[in-house]
Amino acid sequence: MNDYRTPPPSHSALEGTRPDAEAGLRGLAKRLVTDERLSYAAAVRAEQEAREEEVSLLEHVIETGQVSARQATLTAAWEYGLPLIDLDAVRPDTLPRAEHFPEKILRKLKVLPLVQHGHRLTVAVPYPSTLAQLDELQFATGLTPEGILAPVDQLAPVLEGYLARSEKSMLDELKGVDDAIGELGVEGGGESDEVDLQAEARAASDDAPIIKFVNKILLDAIHRSASDIHFEPYETSYRVRFRIDGMLHDVAHPPFAMRTRIAARLKVMSRLDISERRLPQDGAIKLRLSKSRSIDFRVNTLPTVYGEKLVLRILDPTSAQMGIEQLGFTAEQRGLYEETLSHPQGMILVTGPTGSGKTVSLYTGINILNQVERNICTAEDPVEIKVPGVNQVNVLPKIGLDFASALRAFLRQDPDVVMVGEIRDLETAEIAVKASQTGHLVLSTVHTNSAAETLTRLANMGVAPFNIASSVSLIIAQRLARRLCPHCKQAADIPREVLAQQGFNEAEIDGATIFEPVGCRRCTKGFKGRVGIYEVVPISDTMSQLIMKNGNAMDFDTQARQEGHPDLRRSGLLKVMQGLTSLTEVNRVTKD
Repeated sequence: MNDYRTPPPSHSALEGTRPDAEAGLRGLAKRLVTDERLSYAAAVRAEQEAREEEVSLLEHVIETGQVSARQATLTAAWEYGLPLIDLDAVRPDTLPRAEHFPEKILRKLKVLPLVQHGHRLTVAVPYPSTLAQLDELQFATGLTPEGILAPVDQLAPVLEGYLARSEKSMLDELKGVDDAIGELGVEGGGESDEVDLQAEARAASDDAPIIKFVNKILLDAIHRSASDIHFEPYETSYRVRFRIDGMLHDVAHPPFAMRTRIAARLKVMSRLDISERRLPQDGAIKLRLSKSRSIDFRVNTLPTVYGEKLVLRILDPTSAQMGIEQLGFTAEQRGLYEETLSHPQGMILVTGPTGSGKTVSLYTGINILNQVERNICTAEDPVEIKVPGVNQVNVLPKIGLDFASALRAFLRQDPDVVMVGEIRDLETAEIAVKASQTGHLVLSTVHTNSAAETLTRLANMGVAPFNIASSVSLIIAQRLARRLCPHCKQAADIPREVLAQQGFNEAEIDGATIFEPVGCRRCTKGFKGRVGIYEVVPISDTMSQLIMKNGNAMDFDTQARQEGHPDLRRSGLLKVMQGLTSLTEVNRVTKD
């Protein structure tokens, strides 16, 4: 702690010893050199890298470990004339209650409330640049914030503990909730299909903490970019998990006795029957976060031996507007997809397991085709993303509206493009084939592991080989791999023989740098976001002849490789060489 508490060397102490050390440097960079925190060359390089990353110099040198957080923050405090606080001396019980401040903003700005006097709020900030962002906190709270610098390595854990104590107090409140579930049924039971969180926050009094807890979980999931929320009862415990970038993470453990009340609250919000606990139910929640923004959730309940498990799928409308350049196709694969989309007829099939991004790939194609001169119809189970200009139908098998009947209706609606959520049976497959052969472009999904297996799956369904050969134009097999965090990834030391066993050739081993995850405050265990891995196979004349000869999946796969189309494994290795993901992650998503 001596380096943290002791002022940096004075300028006069260094004068005459390094006369050119500060040449060309200004501000904090000059001070870091003067105080012997960085060499001149390192300071110049750090300034350039910080500009490229669009972050402050202080943040960059701390994140990259060039200067310790405490040394760098002390130097910045001297340079900018800002007060500095040692959070080790702050007692957690003296801090203002976290419930009085918006958690989203505290996490976003990484600021910690310290003291409130009237309308003035003193907060610890990690960087001087954060001071310019405090107006966001002022707008949300109506208080006037004043910032004090604190080393980020101190601030981050203290802030997490501060927010965790707030969540714990909320869970403690749950333990005292009365048995009256009827009160929960009042909320969100109006005529509107939307649940207004702001109105509910006003209505949720101290004697209804379940409402506040559920709202907090939903908001946290949105802020952390989760795709699913799992509410899971077990024999003596109850947990909540988020799926982030394809992986599940524990986020809360409410009291076990509250499982039925939490389930009832979610069922009321999604317009489900709270008295029915023996059968699965499907519903939806539409949360209105503000006047201009709403988020949709797809809700499913499952009766387990210890109570009802609920899974909420978060439907992000922005994913439907994702450009094709963002998906992760290589230039050749993108060209094949775009070319096939331009054809007036044929069938494009996307295949992969649940959660592999098939819907996003299909909707990216639909958005390319969505022009005023085209009639586009889709049949989905259910419609997850609503797109203006596209005629979307929810299939309802209980009343006889399945994929096949929806397709038959589409063909009487003069369509140009038809999208079928999934080809599951022979009837749907035959109607889709007929549509693709009679002047319609058909897009659909099939659940298989590779492009070659898709052709054999259609044959096994009973589709005639000549119909497969004449209708299918392109098959896309895909997976989603977690994307390495660009801020903390580091080069991995992997032996050459291991890389050779994994599938890299000699030239790639010599020229490529393989990265591995590390983990920092900007990511989740070294990963942030996901990237697509694709196998894109057009049906060539040779492939059509092979289909007519009743070839098997191995024959199709061999032919695709001969025509120069990399399989999923090879596409994944290309992403590893590009530094987008790790070898371990590719092994996880492409293993058979």
